[in-house]
Amino acid sequence: MNFPFEWQVGLRYTRAGKRRADTSQRNGFISFIAAVSTLGIALGVAALITVLSVMNGFQKEVRDRMLAVLAHIEVSGADGTISDWQKLAAEAKTNKEVIGVAPYVSGQVLLTRGDSFRGALLRGILPGEEPKVSDLGADMVAGHLTDLVAGDFSIILGSELARGFGVGVGDKITVAAPQGTVTPAGLIPRFRQFTVVGVFESGHYEYDSSLALIHIDDATKLFRQDNYTGIRLKLDDMERAPEVAAELAPVFTEPVLILDWTRQNRNWFAAVKTEKNLMFVILTLIIAVAAFNLVSSLVMTVTDKQADIAILRTLGAAPKSIMGIFVIQGAIIGLVGCAVGVLLGVILALNIGAIVSFIEHLFHVTFLPKDIYFINTMPSDLRLPDVVKIGLVSVILSLVATIYPSYRASRLAPAEALRYE
Repeated sequence: MNFPFEWQVGLRYTRAGKRRADTSQRNGFISFIAAVSTLGIALGVAALITVLSVMNGFQKEVRDRMLAVLAHIEVSGADGTISDWQKLAAEAKTNKEVIGVAPYVSGQVLLTRGDSFRGALLRGILPGEEPKVSDLGADMVAGHLTDLVAGDFSIILGSELARGFGVGVGDKITVAAPQGTVTPAGLIPRFRQFTVVGVFESGHYEYDSSLALIHIDDATKLFRQDNYTGIRLKLDDMERAPEVAAELAPVFTEPVLILDWTRQNRNWFAAVKTEKNLMFVILTLIIAVAAFNLVSSLVMTVTDKQADIAILRTLGAAPKSIMGIFVIQGAIIGLVGCAVGVLLGVILALNIGAIVSFIEHLFHVTFLPKDIYFINTMPSDLRLPDVVKIGLVSVILSLVATIYPSYRASRLAPAEALRYE
């Protein structure tokens, strides 16, 4: 082969040489340390790819389930109401990113049935317009959005809310609004009995357990409002919500408050981002530890190969060539570990849901209670940029680990090395 001799020697040193019986045990131990280093790098890379994929999947799953209920942008009146929702809708649609608009009325209420009561967010909607901005119509497990008819005082409950009250379609539930009636005895909340006509399940526990829907006209009567609270917008690209919100601000002719989905859940998304960055740093330390093992392996190899290095030097090999031999040896170990780790990590990331389900079924445990984590399955979102970044970090750490042992080998004096040979 026409490879430079540095490559030929470096490749040869990556294999355990056992030609001499008196050095076979020592060479075997060095090879074992090298194998441990390779395995450590592989496990670190695989763990990092898998964990980041799960965190990406968790973030995407929760975000998508949130946006099945929430609008990409909410526009509400500065005083809590808007005068003409259709005018605002027309102004909003001047932005090409806005593909859906629907009005809403929103308020906090107390739901009661028998001895049970629970606070909830009551949202008044137009059944014909709501599917333009949310996926609630597709999330119905009983009834339809069109079953909400103005004047019938009908209501649709989240699945957990309905389960908590033990109600289904056709049952009655009482809604208490804070806008009450002033009497000599004090302020008495307004009570109104509603008929359950549907149940939705978004997959997000927070909304399934605290959101109820009624017709928007019934909501204005219940809350004693003459106007609607605002409009909800759906965008072609939800990732551009902050930019679109800024673009819409000067478009509206009346004072409004604009809130996009990233601001509504800012603390949650910021916490996930911070956790993801910290997890990347922590798991990168696993690769760093494996890289330190690589340093040990190369130092032992340099010590074992002192006579070979001295002979090469006396034959005319330059110090940089000696250094290159051990850099190549360490780089090969790092690249093999990285390649194995990437392959293993990708396989785990793509099948983590099935693996976790198997473990849960085998040991009868639940890793993700949905009332705590919002979801009850292990999600995964494998992203190429993450894989590339992790691979580059592992290779760079492996190359850095070769610098000291290689430099030490290049500085070896041939006379000293051959003195006792």
